[in-house]
Amino acid sequence: MVDVSPFLNRLAKNYKHLAKWARRQEIEAWRIYDRDIPQFPLAVDLYGTRAQVYEYDTGWQIDDDAYQAWLDAALGAIAEVTGIASEAIAVKTRRRQKGVQQYEKLDAQGRDFVVLEQGQRFWVNLDDYLDTGLFLDHRNTRRRVREEAAGKRFLNLFAYTGSFSVYAAAGGAVSSETVDLSNTYQDWTRRNFELNGVDLARHHLVRADVFQYLDDAARDHKRFDLIVMDPPSFSNSKKMLEILDVQRDQARLVDCAMDLLADDGVLYFSNNLRSFTLEPSLEARYAVRDISAQSVPEDFRNRKIHQCWRITHRKA
Repeated sequence: MVDVSPFLNRLAKNYKHLAKWARRQEIEAWRIYDRDIPQFPLAVDLYGTRAQVYEYDTGWQIDDDAYQAWLDAALGAIAEVTGIASEAIAVKTRRRQKGVQQYEKLDAQGRDFVVLEQGQRFWVNLDDYLDTGLFLDHRNTRRRVREEAAGKRFLNLFAYTGSFSVYAAAGGAVSSETVDLSNTYQDWTRRNFELNGVDLARHHLVRADVFQYLDDAARDHKRFDLIVMDPPSFSNSKKMLEILDVQRDQARLVDCAMDLLADDGVLYFSNNLRSFTLEPSLEARYAVRDISAQSVPEDFRNRKIHQCWRITHRKA
C-alpha cells in the first residue's frame, strides 16, 4: 500500500489556495503542484478539464510493479482533489538533457483543445509533444508585453507557438514578426492567431533560422520597439545552420537583437537553463534589469524555473 496522504494533503491545500485566484485571473492553465514534497517528484499542471503530470528523474531504483503502484496512487490523488478523471491526465517523464539529446515528438496522437489565459485563448496538446504549446511560467511576461505593446512594432524570436505575439497584438501592437524555424510551430501560431482574431496582414509569420533572420534583418535596416527572445538552452536541429548553446551564444544573440531595437525600445531576454549566468559585458553595454522575481508566476514554487531580463539602450 502506497501512502499518498502527504501528497494528497498538499494538493488539496494548493488547490484551495490557487483555484479561486486562477478563476479571478481568467486562467485555465496553471500549476497546482511543483515538486513540493521530495517523495513525489512531480509537476502537476491543470489545463481546463485535463491535467498534465511531469515526472522528474531522481535516479531512484524501483521495480516496475512498485513504480506502477506509486504512480497509480499519485494519479488517484490528483483525480480525487481536482475532479479530473484519471484518463484525462497525461503523464510524461522529463529527464535531464545530456549532450546533444533533445526531446522529439511523442508517438501518441492526442487531441488539441483550447484554454483561456488572461483574456487570450490558445490551442494546447497534452499528448503529442513533451511540451503542451503554452509555457505557463511566462504568463506574467506575456501580460507585461500586452501592457506595453500599444503602438509598437513587435518582434518575437524563437517564437514557439506565438503566444507572446498574440498578447502583443491584443495590446495594440501595430505590427509584428514571429520567427521560428519549425513548420509545426508556425502552423500552430497561425491557428492561435486565428483563434484570437489577429490580423495576419499586419502580424507576419516568418519561418527562419533566428541567427540568419537577425543577419538579414540588420541588413534590411528593420527596427522594432519591443522584442522578446526566449531561446532554448540548446538546439542541434538539423534545420538550423548552427548549433545553439544559449550560455555560449548569449552575447551574439542579445547584441544582434539590440541592433534591431529602436533607441527607446525594450528587449525581454529569457531562458530556462538553470546554470545560466549573464555575461558581464552585456551589462556594460546596455541597461540591464533582472525581472525574474516578477516574471515567475505565483503558482510556481520553483522560483528558478526561468531567468528574465529587461534590456534597453543606455542613454547618452
